[in-house]
Amino acid sequence: MNSVVHAQSPPPVNSTTQNKDLELCKPDHTIDYMKRAQWLRASVLGANDGLVSVASLMIGVGAASSTVKAMLVSGLAGLVAGACSMAIGEFVSVYAQYDIEKTVIEQGNTYDGDENKEPLANPWLAAGASALSFSIGGLLPLLAGAFINSWSVRLGVVCAITSLGLVVFGAIGALLGGAKPYRGAIRVLIGGWLAMAITYGVLKLFSSFLHVNISSTG
Repeated sequence: MNSVVHAQSPPPVNSTTQNKDLELCKPDHTIDYMKRAQWLRASVLGANDGLVSVASLMIGVGAASSTVKAMLVSGLAGLVAGACSMAIGEFVSVYAQYDIEKTVIEQGNTYDGDENKEPLANPWLAAGASALSFSIGGLLPLLAGAFINSWSVRLGVVCAITSLGLVVFGAIGALLGGAKPYRGAIRVLIGGWLAMAITYGVLKLFSSFLHVNISSTG
């Protein structure tokens, strides 16, 4: 008795399933932007803070005094104080985050017995990066106005260098964060201009008010 063997045809290939399988085989080049948050905030944003803080302080003092020494001393004081403040603030903030992450990991290991391989937040790294980047940003306006005697030219150069630095740092921060570079640059530039304009206006009004009072009492 002859047995008839029927060859089974392969199941139809679903294009959707095939595409999904091909996508799974592709190497994962996705960038985890959340892992960049710590050093991004501590470095690029720290440089922006240093740039805006020192420039605003120098411009504000320039509104009340036309001497180079006054602007440089105020800028240097703002640079040192700001770098220390940023480092301490970043250390305290990230250390609190470290404690939370450590507690969560310990609780997870207790209940599940799994080892969490994700790196914890590093307070020392964040503090050092914040202080260093703040200093780098603050040095730009400080050095820009260090060798210019003319008051108006000095203010103009400080504003120009600060604006350029804001555009660069804003674009870099946006790129590293996965956003459009021009949006980050415009946002940071407008914020820096507002800070410098407000500081200049307040110090100018205060110096005018103080000058009027001294003249009237004298």
